[in-house]
Amino acid sequence: MSQTKLFEPFKVGPIALPNRLVMAPLTRNRAVPPGMVPSPLAVDYYGQRASAGLLITEASQVSQQGQGYQDTPGIYSKEQVEGWRKVTDRVHEKGGRIFIQVWHVGRISHTTLQPGGGKPVAPSAIRAKGKTFVGGTFTEISEPRALELSEIPGIIEDFKRGTENALAAGFDGVEIHGANGYLLDQFAKDGTNKRTDAYGGSIENRARLMLEVSKAVAAIAGPERTGIRISPVTPANDVSDSNPQPLFDYIVDGLSALKLTYIHVIEGATGGPRDNAPFDYASLRKRFKQAYVANNGYDFDLATKVLEAGAADLIAFGKPFISNPDLVERLKRGAPLNEWDKATFYGGGAKGYTDYPTLAAAQAAE
Repeated sequence: MSQTKLFEPFKVGPIALPNRLVMAPLTRNRAVPPGMVPSPLAVDYYGQRASAGLLITEASQVSQQGQGYQDTPGIYSKEQVEGWRKVTDRVHEKGGRIFIQVWHVGRISHTTLQPGGGKPVAPSAIRAKGKTFVGGTFTEISEPRALELSEIPGIIEDFKRGTENALAAGFDGVEIHGANGYLLDQFAKDGTNKRTDAYGGSIENRARLMLEVSKAVAAIAGPERTGIRISPVTPANDVSDSNPQPLFDYIVDGLSALKLTYIHVIEGATGGPRDNAPFDYASLRKRFKQAYVANNGYDFDLATKVLEAGAADLIAFGKPFISNPDLVERLKRGAPLNEWDKATFYGGGAKGYTDYPTLAAAQAAE
């Protein structure tokens, strides 16, 4: 088993990864309100999974306006930086490497989470079909308002401040969340962006905010410590584009020119079918000069096949990392995996978060 490329080392910029497994960003809704600070449990959770080649944290909002669900952590306050510093210290003690995913949800939010109970912001005032999680229950997403042109520099500033805070918190790098129907994806796709100014209309205009944020983050973290997540054809959060191939070919050309260290690509529908819509991911792989991280529905066999074919450099695993803190070891040995408990994915305490047994612990208990 261990002869597969999955367990070979790989370099992401200056960072030497011991294997090619990436722990995907996974929203767990366990930050401590009202300050949205990572909890002491998060320190254990990430520390337990430090054997991954690279850990990427759950999405963390760059401002209060950027929050869309209850109890998600932020990276905009001193207290949040201190909370995250405990996480990075633990991961580094265990020999791990960790990036934070920085996030603005845009229209996927609720007035109760917004500053002063205001409307969520979006490229255009189009309400998303779907629900968000606030006040312990699933609630209809609120109607957004379109961002004024004059507000867009402030959004970029929020990402810059989040990046400065991430470095102060000891992260090895930053992943920009440009996927899954959140703000940057909403601007890029024509189903959600009906603007007629410099950020709407043409592919170049719709891609502008994603590329401007990427340039701003890379200027602070260094492009060699900046990655981005994209999802060309996901329908997540009611997002769509009439012609995603030229759009994402253009975006990836721009990201490659910025020399970002990786693109993290959700292939297909997020957490759903990989073949939901036709798309040539090989085109992105060819255009992007640094590392390609493949994501969505990967298991050992598919990961091995894709790496052997040279179609990706790194493979992101999501749910298997929730239930298997020692996923790397289990896959190496061909050992059975713990099954995940969906009921404890979002919110709660240690149950379904830090109490999944390692292989060694499971064998000792037998």
